Formats: sequence, structure tokens, C-alpha cells
Amino acid sequence: MTGPRKDKFEGKISDYASDSQPWWPERIKPRTGAPNILIVLFDDVGFSDFGCYGSTIRTPVIDRLSQNGLRYTGFHTTAMCSTTRAAMLTGRNHHSVGMGCLANFDSGYPGYRGKISKEAGTLAEILRPAGYRNYMVGKWHVTPLTESGATGPFDGWPLGRGFDRFYGFLDAETDQYSPELVRDNSHVDAPGTFDTGYHLTEDLFDNAITFIANHIAELPDTPWMTFIAPGACHAPHQAPLDLIKSYHDDFTHGWDVERDRRLTRQKEMGVVPPDTVLPPRNAGVQPWEAHSQDEQTVFARLNAAYAAMLEHTDQNLGRLIDFLEVAGQLDNTITLVLSDNGASQEGGPLGYVNAMGPYNGAPEDIPTKLARLDDIGGPDTHSNFPWGWAMTSNTPLRRYKQNTHGGGVRDPLVIHWPEGLAAKGELRHQFAHVCDLVPTLIEITGVTPPETINNITQMPFEGVSFAASLYDANASPRAKPQYFEMFGHRGIWADGWKAVSYHAPGSAFEDDVWELYHLDSDFSEVTDLARQEPERLKRMVDAWWAEAEACKVLPLDDRFAERFAENSVRFQGQRTEFVFHRGVGHVPSDVAPDVRARNYSIEADVEIPAGGANGVLVAHGDATSGYSLYVRDGRLCHSINIGGQVSTVVSDRPVPEGEAILGLRARVTPGEAHRDFELTINGAPAGHGRAPRGFAILISWSGLDIGRDRGTTVVNYPGPFEFTGLLRKVTFNLEPQEKMDSDAMSKVQIARQ
Repeated sequence: MTGPRKDKFEGKISDYASDSQPWWPERIKPRTGAPNILIVLFDDVGFSDFGCYGSTIRTPVIDRLSQNGLRYTGFHTTAMCSTTRAAMLTGRNHHSVGMGCLANFDSGYPGYRGKISKEAGTLAEILRPAGYRNYMVGKWHVTPLTESGATGPFDGWPLGRGFDRFYGFLDAETDQYSPELVRDNSHVDAPGTFDTGYHLTEDLFDNAITFIANHIAELPDTPWMTFIAPGACHAPHQAPLDLIKSYHDDFTHGWDVERDRRLTRQKEMGVVPPDTVLPPRNAGVQPWEAHSQDEQTVFARLNAAYAAMLEHTDQNLGRLIDFLEVAGQLDNTITLVLSDNGASQEGGPLGYVNAMGPYNGAPEDIPTKLARLDDIGGPDTHSNFPWGWAMTSNTPLRRYKQNTHGGGVRDPLVIHWPEGLAAKGELRHQFAHVCDLVPTLIEITGVTPPETINNITQMPFEGVSFAASLYDANASPRAKPQYFEMFGHRGIWADGWKAVSYHAPGSAFEDDVWELYHLDSDFSEVTDLARQEPERLKRMVDAWWAEAEACKVLPLDDRFAERFAENSVRFQGQRTEFVFHRGVGHVPSDVAPDVRARNYSIEADVEIPAGGANGVLVAHGDATSGYSLYVRDGRLCHSINIGGQVSTVVSDRPVPEGEAILGLRARVTPGEAHRDFELTINGAPAGHGRAPRGFAILISWSGLDIGRDRGTTVVNYPGPFEFTGLLRKVTFNLEPQEKMDSDAMSKVQIARQ
């Protein structure tokens, strides 16, 4: 070697250490005193559901945070979960970053990719160069679900978007007792079951506390950002049963009385102006007194499950807040508590005890619901409340999640920061949008956003900081207009006014009727001024189209059934064979073989030891819905579970010892509401059965397992019922699908969001 070498190295390297100069790159040093950030994003919680926004649901922890901080009454979101998350994480409009609708499909247009653009860095990616460590637990749902399997790609998962640790689920929802869990970049089993006292919410907060505790132990002078997104209160509404029962009598007076009571409390609190009036009931909601006593009993219990799920989450948030206080972290932590959209309309007019049956053409009548009253919120239910209670959750606003009227997009926001905010228990009435959160946070933390992330030039923020209002109740209102669009529903806010239209699916967009409200004097959108102010309305509609073009909203498209179907075909293509070798663990539903509305066969290549074997060969689903092929008491069995209705066929002879191929052939008869099954042993028929229904629309949101059935099992066998023989592989062969009910499929897919 003849001379010094340098390669991004500022020291000196010669042949010998005596002639060399070492060099260490400067470590990132966060700003002294930089605050921590804690974001708690609830799911499908309505404007009035926190106690501090008018509800009698017990949320003392959130209420205490509001009493020592701020409540915003003009905070708005995007009407859906994926879209709000994309806007909240990036500080840009959701269409602009490619999340125009859902992470579940890519419609082929720039605004609807189902994945956040790399040009739109997330809050975690923005904070990382400033020295922050970033942690997340809970619901992600901004990764295409076809990319949620063991092979990724992982560039859209939390660790691929700036988070250092992740523990949660990637889909829109998950069973709280049998969740689809991911730790960092790997699918993992839940650490418990319903029988052992497990509940996902408790698990998520346990992990959040652990992440932060480890951070404090190792990096006490480094700020952290933690994003917590519990499943609450998205369906399934599941909570400790004693807590659910404690709420039953709280709602027997019905939704009409409850709405009036909430509005009265909101006025007393100053959350809404004293002249606010309730809009008429949403379309399809009947007066409480028009329902039978049995219906009222069921409806009250369904809302009790929702309330208990919210309180249970508040309790666990309390554990985290107590920990932060003991650890000396709370005072300099900016804590934000909010919801991603209004309460959900997916429960329909009568609600569900287990929606998995109705989603597959097996309706629940009221006697069936009533017979399962004490099961509501448990491990074999997929409960959701009826429209009347969702309407109540959104008091005093119109419509629901999915819609661009207030009930879909106006949400609670609590901000708590003892060291940085003098305000205690104050209200802020300025308009703010979820895409404003990142600009606000970087302003108050003093972070300079990077111009490039991973060598990709970043697009400008579209949100507007509302930091001034944190310190001044009379701060100037937002000067920039804000558009809304979801499933063809449209809206725009500007200067205290709002133009909004409801779009009936399948109708012509040109036929949509635009309404006009002066929100500054009409909180609940009840006085339509479209006829009195036609010129203003025209200006606002024109402004909507301009924003839509600039932010990649176009083309408007309400053909979501086709988009869901196309996404599946595009992902799996013409593939008809799926082979799962020994060692495959868990397969998410959107990556698993799609056996809906089609003929198919399954073959398991096994070796049965002397004395026999038992256990699951393959299972897809959980106690609410699914199917399983298994060996029990020495015989091959297949069970199909449609919303708790289980049909089983058992082989007519025992499974032989030694090498064997154990199979199933499923046949669909077009136009018939049943499915025929034939078991096979070494290719020969071994038993026949018929299920009254097959999976016409939905299998399950819980994924597929090979050689076991984890969590709450599809069939009432002792889980995980691992196969005790040698399972070499499981092979699926699929035939073309029959035509599915696209309207029903669209409703089901949207209901899972």
C-alpha cells in the first residue's frame, strides 16, 4: 500500500496504525428537550362517544387528558380508516399519496394504489433524521393486503416506513381473541387465548409499554414517537363479558332518548353551540318505540358491547398513561387521542351477533340473536351494532363512516401536553383536518422535514399547521379549503362553509345533489342553503373539482365490487394450484387460496404412525366462520362453519397407518344454496356430506393454518389441535369461480374496513 485511502471517511488510513488517524461519524443529536409524541387512534368511534364529548360511556382516562389539555370540536378526517391513516401519517391528502380509498385494492389510477407513495414520507420517516425512535402497535392497514404474507414485500409495512418496532395487525380488522398478529416483519401467534384471559387490546398496550420502557432504559435522552391504533371500536365488538353486561341497562331507553341526552350534555360542555339542533334520523333508522321488546333487548346489548370495548380500551390506555407518569415521561409527551372516522353503518338496521353468517347468506333473525344474547362480544361472535346506535355515536351529526357529511368526517381530538400547553380543559372550535397533524407536530417539535427520504424527493405538505390554536383560542381559522371524497360521496370546506353531496352507489355522478351549509352557524348540517346561495355553491363545487384534479381524486369511480374482484384476479392470476409444504405457518386470508363459489380439492400428504394420529391438516378461519380438514378419533373429517352453523362429514372408515393421501373434493351446484363434499383416502371416496351453504361471499378474516388451528378454532376441538403424524404438504387445486353477487361482495368488503 502506497498512500492513504478515503471512502466517505474523514480520518486517515495508512499501512500502519501509528501513521493513521481514526474517525467516528457524528451521532444524530436530537434537540435538547424535544418532546415525545404519543398518538392514540381509535377506530370507528363517533364524535360523541368519549365522555368529554357528551357520552355516558365511561372513558375517565381520556376525560382526564382533556381536562388537562384541549378538545377540538372542528377536527375532521377522511371518512375511512386506510385513508385517514395515510393522511395522518404523511401530512398530505389521501388521494395525493395513492390511498384514495382502501389498502385492499389498486384500481390502476395514481390516486388509488392502496399503498402510500414513497414521495410522501411518514411521520416516522420525518422524525428519524431528527433523532427520534419510532414505535407502533395496533392496526396498520396502509399496506396492500396481497402484500401482507410471509414474503411481503415489506417496503409498505411499518418497518419499511420509518418505524423501528411494530406489533399489531395489517388488515382492517381482526378478532380480539384470535388476532392476526405481526411482530416487526413476521407473523406470530397470539400469546394467549380467550380461555387464558387473552384480549388483543391488553396485549397491544403491554407491548407499547414494553417498547417505551426499553427505550427509556437504553436511550433516556432520546425522544420517541409511539403510534397506538387499537382495534376498538371496529367490529367485531368484543370485550370482557362482565363489562358488557354492566352496560346493558344503560341503553334500554333507546337511541332517540340517548341522542337527546348527549346533545344536552354537549351543549352544557360547550362542545356544540347552544342553538344546535338534531337532524332527523338517518334514512332507514326507525323510532326506538317502533321496535319490539325483543329487538330492543338485543339492540341494547349490542350497544353495550360497543361501549364496553371503548371503556376497556380506555382502561388499558390508563395503564400506559400511569406508566408514563411514573417514568417521568408524561409531562413532555404530546399526547393526541382521536378517531379515524365516524361510527360505522356496517351493522345494518338490526345489527349482528355474528356477521359471518349473514355475510354468507345465512341471515340472523331476532329470535336467533336473542338466544345468543349472553354470547355477544365473546370469542364465537362477530358483533356489530345497528344503524340507530351508530347514528347516536355521531350525535349531533348526519350519516356515518364512508359518508362525507359530518357523521363520517367530524371526529373527536384530545391533545395533552402539560409541559408545552398552558390550556387546561379548554375547547378549540377551529376547523382542522387530519392531514394537518404532521405539519402541526413538526412545527411544535422544531423538526425540519427532510427534502429527500431514501434518495426520493419529497412532495410538499398539503396539510396546514394549526399549532397557533394550541396556544390561542382566537387563532385565525384555516385559510386553505379542504376537500372530501369517499366512494363517490363528495364535500369541500372553505371559510366556515361546507358543500357536500351524497352519492347513491351505481347512480350517475351528474345526478348527485349538492347541499350547502354554513358550518360556523349550523354545526349539525340541518339547514341547506343551496337554493338561497346558488352562486356560493357553484364556486365551492368548482373549487371541489379543482382540488380533485390537483390531488389525484379523479376519475370518480363507485364500482368497488369490480375493483375488489379485479384485485384478487390480478394477484393470483390464472393460478389454480397452491402447495404448502411442512414448515409453512400462517397464511393471511388475502394470500390464501380463494375457495369461494367454486369447485376445489385439497390433498394432504401424510404419514400416520403406528397407533394412529389426530389433528388438523389445514384450517382457515376461526370460531365465527371457516373450514377445517382434520383427523379425529382416527377418522378423516371436514367441517364448514358458516357464522357458527357447523356442518361436518366424517369418513366411512379409519385412516390407515403409513403413508397416505387424505383429501377433500368440494362441489358447488350453480343456483343452489348448498355445497357437496366428498372425503377421499388415497384417492378413493371415503364419505359424502352436504353443507346447507358454502362460502358464497366470504371465508373468514382470520387466515389459514397448516397442521394446526390456532386461536379460537373453526371447530370445537381442543386448539390448536396440532397434527400428531407427519404432514409433508397440503395441496389445493381450484377450478374457475362461479359468478359471485358483486353487490353483496362489495358490501361485505366495505364492511370489513
